[in-house]
Amino acid sequence: MSRLLRFTRFSLRDLMVAAAPSVIALAAVCILAYWLVDPAPPSSITLSTGQENSAYEDFGRQYAAELAKAGITVKLKPSLGSRENLQRLQDEDSGVDIAFVQSGTTETAEAEKGGLVSLGSLFTEPVWLFYRGRTLGSLTQLRGLRINAGPEGSGVPALFRKLLSVNGIEPEQIRLGDLENTPATVALLEGRIDGLVFSSAPDAPLIQMLLQTPGVKLFDFAQAEAYSRRFPFLSHVVLPRGIVDLGKNRPARDYHLIAPTATLVAREDLHPALVDLLVQSAQQIHGGAGWFRRRGEFPTPSYTEIPVAPAAQKIYKNGPPLLQRYLPFWLANLLERMWVLVVALGALILPLSRIIPPLYVWKVRSRIYRWYGQLRAVEQSIEDVPEERRSQVYPEQLRRLADLEGRVNRISIPLSFAEELYGLRSHIDLVRKRVRWLMEGRGKAEPG
Repeated sequence: MSRLLRFTRFSLRDLMVAAAPSVIALAAVCILAYWLVDPAPPSSITLSTGQENSAYEDFGRQYAAELAKAGITVKLKPSLGSRENLQRLQDEDSGVDIAFVQSGTTETAEAEKGGLVSLGSLFTEPVWLFYRGRTLGSLTQLRGLRINAGPEGSGVPALFRKLLSVNGIEPEQIRLGDLENTPATVALLEGRIDGLVFSSAPDAPLIQMLLQTPGVKLFDFAQAEAYSRRFPFLSHVVLPRGIVDLGKNRPARDYHLIAPTATLVAREDLHPALVDLLVQSAQQIHGGAGWFRRRGEFPTPSYTEIPVAPAAQKIYKNGPPLLQRYLPFWLANLLERMWVLVVALGALILPLSRIIPPLYVWKVRSRIYRWYGQLRAVEQSIEDVPEERRSQVYPEQLRRLADLEGRVNRISIPLSFAEELYGLRSHIDLVRKRVRWLMEGRGKAEPG
């Protein structure tokens, strides 16, 4: 079998040796293009969420669980709220990649200057004004009361001051508190404050609890439609009768509320593959029906003053990329980035295809031609040999030729190059005949 393998029309070993430099160069260029043009997405990102027991905190855990399915680790970083989240995104040293930001917290120009993009609006987070005591019908009745609007790191204090301003109320006319949501709720239940303001999705545990706490009332924004016309980032939503508890008919009537929207905001350099994954996760988490939304209404590229990332816009318009619909995230992302390799290969394969065949021919023939050097040395050694040394030189050169012929006969070479091999063997035989002729000529000359 080994002998049969020697007689082939093609030498894989020689081809591999001839092609090795080109293959190495090709691999190096492809790897360089692959990593420089479109690097792999990071395996870990940081999400700035919100206060303890807030909707932001709860949704942050849901995003972490969703992205973990694709092998992405989401580090959750609590915050005071929307405004602090925005500051973290604008601070390159904060380590935050994405965050929940409330609409109305920033302006378009400020977001563009800070290099921020929106991945879409996720849900409405109504302004909840809970209070104790007599029923309030207007915000003007808040004068003199102790109302907690939350810490300045959240977006609520600035929003609440805007609402007071359009009602002709100066901030000093109300005793505004800056407690975080959980301590403020405790203070309200203990009677140390008269009311508190949240802006949150109804999923937040504190909202759920306060809606069912006896003695705690919810302010009805009867002028909600007017507020939404004055502030474009606000929308008019209705808390339907009985939505909290149908059996107990809580609430006992419809409540009109005003609501900004929560937006998922990222740095503009966030990897496009992660943008795709985050938007798809948002569709899974926020795409269902809720108290203030119909199925499929959220997430959406609307209701945000921050420019929407092109990759996110593409998903909202066309849906997830084709490969990501059927393949795991990492595999789909790898195949989508293969176009870089295709371009690199296309630029190199054609010229290399013209170089490798001549190299292959040279490599095979070099295994034959290198013996011609020794054959030429034998020829030179028999020329002009002094008569007294001929008896030593000629027999020695015949032995060299015999050894050379033996080694040549062991050469493994493709059949397509057999002509060169047989040519070498005939040339060896030709030199041998010349040596013998010289020896015979010397033998005839001596008797004379």
